[in-house]
Amino acid sequence: MEVKEFKSFFKTVGGNEGNKCHYPTRLDTYGCGCQHNCDYCYAKSLLDFRKMWHPENPAVADINKIRRKIAKLPKDTPPIRLGGMTDCFQPIEKTHRVTYETIKCLNENKIPYLIVTKSAMVADDEYINILDKNLAHIQITVTNTNDEQYRKLNYEKASLPSERIKAIEKLQKLGFDVQLRLSPFIPEFIDYNILNNVQCDKILVEFLRVNSWIKKWFDIDYSDYTLKQSNYNHLPLEKKKEYLSKITGFKEITVCEDYTEHYEYWKNNFNVNPDDCCNLRQDISI
Repeated sequence: MEVKEFKSFFKTVGGNEGNKCHYPTRLDTYGCGCQHNCDYCYAKSLLDFRKMWHPENPAVADINKIRRKIAKLPKDTPPIRLGGMTDCFQPIEKTHRVTYETIKCLNENKIPYLIVTKSAMVADDEYINILDKNLAHIQITVTNTNDEQYRKLNYEKASLPSERIKAIEKLQKLGFDVQLRLSPFIPEFIDYNILNNVQCDKILVEFLRVNSWIKKWFDIDYSDYTLKQSNYNHLPLEKKKEYLSKITGFKEITVCEDYTEHYEYWKNNFNVNPDDCCNLRQDISI
């Protein structure tokens, strides 16, 4: 199968999302499709109708171009997000290893980075050996706590929930700045007894936002998603607060939010760090 080059690998997001996000600059090592192909994926919903989503054959960024881009970044650059529109640790990484080489390049240039992934691969020993604790922030996404249900529903093709939780706990034990990222938070998929016993200090919650494409692909009850903003439907604030009250097993909990009024509420009344809903460890990279 022909490998296509992903040319738009570096982008700073603007608009509603960029204005709220503390780390709007993304470096995607793979693009135009993701092998995880999640049914609720907002990137998929933006690209599929344009015929630009190819999960069976994602495009691959040129590592030499990535190296040249990183070398030009200022030394005081805020953390670069790896895994914005696609997962930087999707299965194709085992073959092409662009993420592996990108991490080494970021280390060499002393540029901090935020890894967001649904894969347990990030905690494999070969990656542990190159992740720099002074630069790396890691968020591993969990959307379900039951392996059997996860297999049956087949709404994404990433690592099993139990594998992701083991990866989170391994990174926590080794002293990395790691978070469980509950994103999207789908309450009916979560066993709180399992979630609240994960050995990790920090959790980041991002509620599902829904558009017409996601409704077509992702089959859940949307009757509570009654608020609309920027072409997405959202849960009411009181409903979100109700679900959050069930999460009790973490030292620090923060909410990443798209809905403007709710974003202001979490910022002013809930998040540990009002200026950074990602709640990255402040003493090592900012």
